[in-house]
Formats: sequence, C-alpha cells, structure tokens
Amino acid sequence: MKELKQGLRTAKGDHEMTLANRIKGNPKQEAALASGVMILNVGGEIYTTTVSTLRKYPRSTLAELCSNPGKATIDQKGRIFIDREGTFFKYILAFLRSGQSPTHYIQEIYQEALFYNIEPLVELLKDSPALYGELVGRQQFLSEVPNYRENIEVVIQLARADSVGSRRSWVMACVIKNKEDEAKVLDAIDDLGPSKDTLVKFGPWRFSPTVSDLLDCIKLDIEKRGYNVSYQPYKAGRGLLSHSCNLFYELIFTWW
Repeated sequence: MKELKQGLRTAKGDHEMTLANRIKGNPKQEAALASGVMILNVGGEIYTTTVSTLRKYPRSTLAELCSNPGKATIDQKGRIFIDREGTFFKYILAFLRSGQSPTHYIQEIYQEALFYNIEPLVELLKDSPALYGELVGRQQFLSEVPNYRENIEVVIQLARADSVGSRRSWVMACVIKNKEDEAKVLDAIDDLGPSKDTLVKFGPWRFSPTVSDLLDCIKLDIEKRGYNVSYQPYKAGRGLLSHSCNLFYELIFTWW
C-alpha cells in the first residue's frame, strides 16, 4: 500500500511537472500567470483575460478550470486549450466582464453557455425573443407529440432509402390532432396500398397548435439537419381515403 501511494504521488508529480515545464517554456505565459492573467486557446482563437473574470460564477466550468489547472489541456505554447468553437467565446467573456447580453448568434451562444455552465447567461438567453418562442412555445408543444423526435429520424431514413438514382424522395405522413382524426386514419389506411408500409404517423396532441403548425415544425427540424424538404397534401384517389385526405401528406426531399 505504501508503494502504491508513493507511485500515485510520483505520477501526480510527473503530471504537474509536465504542466509546469510547458508553461515555463513560455516566458510570456509565466508572466501572465504570475500577474493573475489567463491566456486561453479556445478552438484556435486566443483570448487573454483575468482569473477573477473566469471565476465570476463559482459553479461554472471556467471557474473550475481555474481551481484545478492541473486537469487542463495545455497546447504546445503552454496555453490552456478548450476544444470549443472559439468564435463565440468572445461573447461569453463580454458577459463575464460586464454582464453584456449578446444580440447576435443567440442559439449558438446559448449552447456555449450551457457547456460552460454559466447559469445567469443561460437564463438570460432563455428569456430572449430569439429563444423564448423556441424553448417555451415550440419545444413544449413538441414534447407533447408522441415519439416526435423518433419519427423525424424515421422520415429521414425512409427518404434516404428512396433516394438512390432519384432527384426526389417522397415519404408519406399522417398528421392527426385528436382521437377522432385517428379513427378516420384507421378506416382509410388500407386504401393507401403499398404506401401504408412506409407511413409515419405524427400525433395526437392536446395543445392549441394546428396540423399546419406541426407540419411547419417537421419541415423546420428536418431542414436543421441540412435537408431540402417541402410538404403537400396527399393526392387521394377513390375509396375511403378521399374522405380523409386532409390527414395525409407527402414530405418531399429534393436531393439535387
């Protein structure tokens, strides 16, 4: 046990010595650390700030980084490296320095604020017009639509499977708002023929948004994945389907 403890202390000492040596090889970084200044490499972007700025919110990841520098990743010039998008870090620093609220790239900065666990900035951005409708309105609505996220994935996979040698793919979807619509779909589904095997069902839900609102959400979330998609009512033929065609839609993926 004594040898094990000694080995652990040696390993820890070697790690700290390696970190110290990397910093020691850079006189500018040595001087910066001695003066309470931190030089950070965030995704290739270099930022200079103070330890007190990074420690402004003690529960944040940045404050933790200052408290436990031995856990940091160090680049070849002795700077602490953070593997995140460097472009948006300046907005994080602006908030830490002066409480300045960002007005651009709200969604991207929100993700960075979550990563760094800067709770006041997270709450501030949640209340911004750019995120309030998304988080409080749309996402709350979609959370009540059964299997919405899973169904988006199914639609994309069906479209990709149908894309070989084609410019466009069509995926059949039915959007049902309530139990009455669900009963109509069950009555009409056999009239779809082979299309029923790849039918994706969305709904029902309790909130006020309409069928058109949900279709817009489906389109938006698929486009966020980089796909070019549109939708149109399914052109019904004869039979029961002609009486409930407003429940069936074609999602059209354009590949080129």
